[in-house]
This record gives sequence, structure tokens and C-alpha cells, in this order.
Amino acid sequence: MMVLKINGEDKEFAGVLPATMKELLGVLKVDEATVVAEIDGQIIRKDNFGGTKLTAGQKIELIRLVGGG
Repeated sequence: MMVLKINGEDKEFAGVLPATMKELLGVLKVDEATVVAEIDGQIIRKDNFGGTKLTAGQKIELIRLVGGG
């Protein structure tokens, strides 16, 4: 099993790990327009989600932006 630590919790992926941040957000059903992503302490720009490769063991923080008042 491949594992990523997402928001402090281990998330296991049977078989194939999502290749990019964009793929991971699709698997998690998270709208990339409403999230800030950080991998191993580095903030990833939204326009780099498709080119940001993922590897097992990385620590990912996803912060969802919510509108309101």
C-alpha cells in the first residue's frame, strides 16, 4: 500500500498513488479552486497542481477556503 499523510492522517492507496496534486484532489473530490495545498512544508501554487508529482510518504496539508460572513 502507498501512503500519504493528509492533514495529519495516513491515507492509504491500494495499487497506484495519485501521480500529481491535481489527481489527488480529484480522488478526494476537492475543488482545486477552493483549496490551498502544502507538501512537506512548501505551498504549491494552483497553476502547478498538475505538474506537482507525489511520492509515498509525503506530508500534505489541504486547507479549504469557505466563503461566508
